[in-house]
Amino acid sequence: MLIVRAAQPSDLDAVLQLAACAGPGMTTLKADRQALAERLALSQASFAQTVAPELRDYVFVLDDLAQGRIGGIAAIKASVGLDEPFYNYRLGTLVHSAAAAGVYVRHEVLYLSHDLTGSAELCSLFLHPDYRRGGNGRLLSKSRFMFIAQFPHLFARGVFAEMRGYQADGGGSPFWESVGRKFFGMDFARADDLCRPGAKSYIAELMPRYPIYTCFLSDAARAAIGQTHVDTAPARRLLEQEGMHAGAYIDIFDGGPVLQASAHALRATRESVVATVAAARDAVEGDRKSLACTTEADAFRVIASSTAAVDGIVSMTPAELRALQCDAGRTIRVLAMAANQGVHQIGAASERAISVV
Repeated sequence: MLIVRAAQPSDLDAVLQLAACAGPGMTTLKADRQALAERLALSQASFAQTVAPELRDYVFVLDDLAQGRIGGIAAIKASVGLDEPFYNYRLGTLVHSAAAAGVYVRHEVLYLSHDLTGSAELCSLFLHPDYRRGGNGRLLSKSRFMFIAQFPHLFARGVFAEMRGYQADGGGSPFWESVGRKFFGMDFARADDLCRPGAKSYIAELMPRYPIYTCFLSDAARAAIGQTHVDTAPARRLLEQEGMHAGAYIDIFDGGPVLQASAHALRATRESVVATVAAARDAVEGDRKSLACTTEADAFRVIASSTAAVDGIVSMTPAELRALQCDAGRTIRVLAMAANQGVHQIGAASERAISVV
């Protein structure tokens, strides 16, 4: 039985191993023991609601109860940009016209912005290679939507997720080469490594202060704007199925799209139901038909269940009840899997892609 639960400070060694396995490119999951220890302490306080809502950082782990092993991590930063600036490019348009010459030209322009300040970020999603099977990545990712559905008031400014941008076959980023390198004077990997919490002032110091006309970029860079890395495309489709969509913002490094949604527009918020747990039923083999989660923040747990709620009642197996640590009569939240998108149907290739965002 695999569960997604609130991370604890005691998970530090396992989370550090996951961060080391993730390698470079995971800006919100660096293999820094001290930083991770502080983050897990903040996460514990966040779930316990003993820290201000805007400061919270909810970290979730995928716990393999049978093996006693942590197989993955995911997180929701409650509010970005309040303790240090959070940058994106906003796509806009400028019109240049000269009536006397009969010229009218529309230019796509990139504006450096802080527009997402105060919004919640879905981040730090990583699944260990040993667990990239059987829909585990999907369970881990979707568990965050169950938390938002249970506590929508905590995410009033909406949620977003930055998607990894397009990279060429050799691994280079055309957008970075045409924009970032010109101002940073370093390669993509170095700039990404510098971009860690508490150390982002260099972005404001080096980025251009004025709008960038995309017509001055290379053809490859313009084509990369708003495009998703091939390995991240399945993760993007999953988020879009949950109600998120690409808007006017892109990542300042690789030009990848930023998906956004209001908490109330997410499928989990719209379609999940609160149900009462009935007496345990016998274990049966079958599809995992729904996600089920507890309703207390400090004891939050999510599982993929083989049953669905009917008329406000859900009957679960003894193993499922143990995993959720709940008894008959307790209230839980249940969300049916999307039609034809059951957890068991996700193939290995998609699992690999969903596992690193």
